[in-house]
Amino acid sequence: MYMKLEVVLLPVSDVDRAKEFYATKLGWRLDADFAVDDSYRIVQLTPPESEASIIFGTGLIDTPPGSVQGLQLTVFDIEEARDALVKAGVAVSEIFHDVTGVFHHAGLKDRVTGPAPEGKSYGSFASFDDPDGNGWLLQEIKTRLPGR
Repeated sequence: MYMKLEVVLLPVSDVDRAKEFYATKLGWRLDADFAVDDSYRIVQLTPPESEASIIFGTGLIDTPPGSVQGLQLTVFDIEEARDALVKAGVAVSEIFHDVTGVFHHAGLKDRVTGPAPEGKSYGSFASFDDPDGNGWLLQEIKTRLPGR
């Protein structure tokens, strides 16, 4: 069966503030902004080079704003990506890897400052939040595992 992730819905408290953050600060492509009426608005944005998008708005999701955590963006050069976000005014963590060297724990648990040893793909991260506190991670992947 063929499936791929297309859209992630994000809970936000202020649609225009979120749109400004993702479109202007992050530079994501604005795909749609449909205001059907005062209680139903859909905004869709897509990160550069991504096939998956985010959607937020009014009347779309009952989840509390800022409650989505662990969203992950893949980058080739984590230092370059982090620097670009900082330059855009986004508060980004220092680059880190997990003490296990496998993935990352929830929250700040077991973070080790600095990139993964020997620049190992899939092991280096940096984190940031949108204005509501929805949590994002950058993950550096220079060489993909077979079949990926």
